[in-house]
Amino acid sequence: GLVMGLIIRYVTKSPDVESGTVYECEKLKSGPSTLLINITNQVYEYQYKREISHHNVNGHQGNAMLQKMTFDPSIFFNILLPPIIFHAGYSLKKRHFFRNLGSILTYAFLGTAISCIVIGLIMYGFVKAMVHIGQLKPREFHFTDCLFFGSLMSATDPVTVLAIFHELNVDTDLYTLLFGESVLNDAVAIVLTHSISTYSPKENPNAFDAAAFFQSVGNFLGIFAGSFAMGSSYAVVTALISFLHLTKFTKLCEFPMLETGLFFLLSWSAFLSAEAAGLTGIVAVLFCGVTQAHYTYNNLSPESKMRTKQLFEFMNFLAENVIFCYMGLALFTFQNHIFSPLFIFGALVAVFVARASNIYPLSFLLNLGRKQKIPVNFQHMMMFSGLRGAIAFALAIRDTESQPKQMMFSTALLMVFFTVWVFGGGTTPMLAWLQIRSV
Repeated sequence: GLVMGLIIRYVTKSPDVESGTVYECEKLKSGPSTLLINITNQVYEYQYKREISHHNVNGHQGNAMLQKMTFDPSIFFNILLPPIIFHAGYSLKKRHFFRNLGSILTYAFLGTAISCIVIGLIMYGFVKAMVHIGQLKPREFHFTDCLFFGSLMSATDPVTVLAIFHELNVDTDLYTLLFGESVLNDAVAIVLTHSISTYSPKENPNAFDAAAFFQSVGNFLGIFAGSFAMGSSYAVVTALISFLHLTKFTKLCEFPMLETGLFFLLSWSAFLSAEAAGLTGIVAVLFCGVTQAHYTYNNLSPESKMRTKQLFEFMNFLAENVIFCYMGLALFTFQNHIFSPLFIFGALVAVFVARASNIYPLSFLLNLGRKQKIPVNFQHMMMFSGLRGAIAFALAIRDTESQPKQMMFSTALLMVFFTVWVFGGGTTPMLAWLQIRSV
């Protein structure tokens, strides 16, 4: 992705010699959806695409190739992310997951909230420093923006680490804790990001507004509960259909292609219905996958079991690779990057401090009630495995209109590269250094 992005950025040129030129239309009072322009008695029709800030107009704006390489963020959330999240829920090892459910929920919910707040506070300090030295304008970057950045950077994605764990047959409890935390944590981070973006104090954006805060908390709980109910309901429907097949009320077992098709379409419908209802489809499809793995899978015919498992594995593999390839492309093809060294350094510090503030205190509290304690070397490995990936990238690219959001996106992209390459690549040496044995 990086290599292709580099080639596209510096080899292709804009065919439009007047790209980046802004023409003044003072007679227009608003932006029309369709514009008819008479140029030397030749009438041309132009359609509205999006609003561009003045600081975004640059020499690359007219490069058609770069524009084609810029994905619509809705593609990520509606096409690429659902298979990844569904497969995560569908492939959970149920026995180990439910045995560690309390710990997983603690890390996913409480840990994500702690991480979001810690990153937000640290970044607000760095933003104040940037304002003080003149790198940012006053009131350009609010505390809610810092919390928004904290919520998207709290989404962990240890795909590299878990792949190595699976290959080396690392301790199942450690694998389950990391995998379960990352799966639920993604869903929590998505809903948390949405809730923070809807938090709008009536007066000063940097001031605490109790009414707006409780409205956001209620919004978070309502969306999460509604999405959970929606996904579980669709899973119950598929379980009922498969149960009727098992008890010979239907003859679906004679048509495994139809059985697999129904299973797939109902699972995708959970996502679409949740989005249409104003909920979060990612949360719905996650719990749909978890419930179906528990109830529906065992009622399928042997051929459909194999087909559904392979289908979702393949879609997950394909979507994950497309996203990571596009991350490499985006480093060079995205036209409005803002790289701020101080902000990037602050994000690096904040992510480490937030991960430590999440893992170590919560592990200490959990060990007070756990029969099988979480060893210190497991805690160190969980701290090391806090990689950032597809969810953080997708949440950051969803809104890149303002300068603060563009700075967040560029920083999030670099954080994904750094954590995946450095910590993902260092997984095997770290396992050996911490003396975590394979089983």
